[in-house]
Amino acid sequence: QVQLVESGGGLVQAGGSLRLSCAASGRTISTIAMGWFRQAPGKEREFVAALSWSAREDYADAVKGRFTISRDDAKNTLYLQMNNLKPEDTADYYCAARDGLWAIRSSDFEFWGQGTQVTVSS
Repeated sequence: QVQLVESGGGLVQAGGSLRLSCAASGRTISTIAMGWFRQAPGKEREFVAALSWSAREDYADAVKGRFTISRDDAKNTLYLQMNNLKPEDTADYYCAARDGLWAIRSSDFEFWGQGTQVTVSS
């Protein structure tokens, strides 16, 4: 079992930045696949970024060059640095984990946090 707790969401103006955190317990995140997803009102959950155990990264086209996924092994915490935020980034953001080496599909992730809300005003 992996427990995930997100934090860091909030209200920010367009062009601003936020850093989301996902504190994990139950497993060492450097040994599993981790990801960030988001769900906007009335829309399906979508992939944002993924990080493998070997630090391989992948990003959705909509966030490439603006978002960075990373982890702090000592704190067992996953991060999502979000820069140059746009109103279309407004969504609930979820941290996810999979007991495997790599994943980017929502259906591949077994463990989910409760989400943190990000609102970007224009």
